[in-house]
Amino acid sequence: MGLYRFLLVATTILPTTMEQALSGRQTTFSEAQGRTPHQELDPAFWNDMAHRDLDRAIQLQKLNLNMAKNVVLFVGDGMGLTTVTTGRILKGQLQGQPGEETVLAMDSLPHVGLVKTYSLDYQVPDSAGTATAFLSGVKAARGTIGVNGRVQHGVCATQKGNEVNSILVLANQAGKSTGVVSTSSLTDATVASTYAHSASRYWDTDANLPWEAIYKGCKDIAAQLVDNAPDIEVLLAGGRQNFLPRSVADMEYPNKFGTRRDGRNLVEEWITTKPGTARFVWNLDEFNAIDSNRTDYLLGLFEPHHMKFSVDRDLDGAGKPTLSDMTQKAIQILQKNSNGFFLLVEGGRIDHGHHANQAVRALHDTVAFDDAIQVAKDMLDMQDSLVIVTADHSHTFNFGGYPSRGHPIFRKTDYNFGFELLDRKPMTSLLYGNGPGYSLSGTRQDITNVNTGRKDYKQQSAVPLAHETHGGEDVPIFAGGPMAHLFHGVREQNYIAHVMKYAACLGEYRENCHSLRKPRATRGGVAVRSWDFQTTIAVLILVVAIM
Repeated sequence: MGLYRFLLVATTILPTTMEQALSGRQTTFSEAQGRTPHQELDPAFWNDMAHRDLDRAIQLQKLNLNMAKNVVLFVGDGMGLTTVTTGRILKGQLQGQPGEETVLAMDSLPHVGLVKTYSLDYQVPDSAGTATAFLSGVKAARGTIGVNGRVQHGVCATQKGNEVNSILVLANQAGKSTGVVSTSSLTDATVASTYAHSASRYWDTDANLPWEAIYKGCKDIAAQLVDNAPDIEVLLAGGRQNFLPRSVADMEYPNKFGTRRDGRNLVEEWITTKPGTARFVWNLDEFNAIDSNRTDYLLGLFEPHHMKFSVDRDLDGAGKPTLSDMTQKAIQILQKNSNGFFLLVEGGRIDHGHHANQAVRALHDTVAFDDAIQVAKDMLDMQDSLVIVTADHSHTFNFGGYPSRGHPIFRKTDYNFGFELLDRKPMTSLLYGNGPGYSLSGTRQDITNVNTGRKDYKQQSAVPLAHETHGGEDVPIFAGGPMAHLFHGVREQNYIAHVMKYAACLGEYRENCHSLRKPRATRGGVAVRSWDFQTTIAVLILVVAIM
């Protein structure tokens, strides 16, 4: 019993983090509670908040059954639930608040559900198969873009005849304007799935086409954008290297060159083939000089590959627009069309930050992504504009360790684990299941004197991998506007495309779209399909003929 009592006492007095070691004492429950905003200690605060939320929820019983003139789909690449939660805390803390109580722009969208992300062949998917699902309405194999499940990854011969059209293509066919905005490359998986059909996401330039693909006539993704998708009015992203020939130096980095072997300058081709006023920009000054009212087509390629992380923008001498800037410019150009528009906005670098186990970069890009959502909400009328926010997949990103209220999200946790922390080394509350933040020395790295808030700090991971993997759990979906109530419960990922098409009367939902919106009559609690006038007459004629 003597040893047991010693251990019990030791767990309450021995400091375990650098902050505790410097102060000589641990954080207590009373101190943690002291960081709670004073008004939250009053029960009336929580009751009043719940009353307001309940009133808003009751108002949602009046459904928005309007046709969606505009559809804006926001995709946070790799933005799982843990990323949403910790991004919310970071955004609040950047505003000087504890963070947990913050309401993100996506949080304020009234309808929420969960989405199953598996692809046809993998439990944990990639961004190509998932984008095909939520843009075209059918699930596909990992690594394939804009094709159905009959296509084998990397086999060009299986591609012909198995292409599927995205909602962007259908919007074009219906006379709507279209646009794509991303912080990733314009030929990367999510964005490419709006306009391309490819047995491999990696065929982004002709230099990456294998012999079989060339022989069978498959075209690289960049070329498809110029040759097969000429009606996209706004294209803003990174990735200009895939549109320039190997003989042409990059306009920003003279030591870098294009990747194309065929000698085509796709940027010049894109400009010259447009019927209206077309502009190409690659830096912030040129972007800011664009007059939306006098621009019909805008192509912006701001980096040779992906655009810089949000926290690295100050290192860019040429200057680049933020995701919010690009979203605003895109809407200004697209909304000139009286028929409406479809716009995809991707926070693509959230995913890349997670792959590197760099939560600082991933979460700052999450905040920038949410800022862009707010821009769209401020510019659009939600009575005729459907706004959707979701992710293609998650990551092995975890948030735990009992940090106290308002504790800086990137710091080492201030909770006193005592002897529960078996190696007696501090830990951050943000960790990864796998990835490059590992230690192969046989023991976990001691981060006592490490600044875990640095943008290049790699969170610790359990399994050593060169690059962290995606996660396979369900991802959230938030929606507001016409037919947004159809996003509820747990759905397959391809369901997203069908709701967008139905809300905007596109594709197979184009004919008799409005009549389909009429609520079904019910009899004894069972839905009964109502007949339209023509069906009623036909039935009456049939009855008379029988008699």
